[in-house]
Amino acid sequence: MGLIRRAALPALALVIIGTFAGHAVAGPNGLLALGGYHRDLETRKVELAQLDGERNRLKHRSVLLDPRKADPDIADELVRRDLGLIRPDEVIVPLED
Repeated sequence: MGLIRRAALPALALVIIGTFAGHAVAGPNGLLALGGYHRDLETRKVELAQLDGERNRLKHRSVLLDPRKADPDIADELVRRDLGLIRPDEVIVPLED
């Protein structure tokens, strides 16, 4: 019985250390999840680049629609499109700067 009592505390310590070591390697934030983080980072970088491009496009368009100096072509296009004044035989060619 004395041997079991002396071995219980070190055994419990080994179980606790093993649990922490297992989580450090195979847990959701462990070493094995590191590759997934790198893939997610690359995906997010691509998404960020797309969103930056969209933001720049919208920023440019908002400059063209500034009420103090609106671009007449853009204003005409928006008004005609929103009010349904585009004839079926018309073709609208978007201008990208």
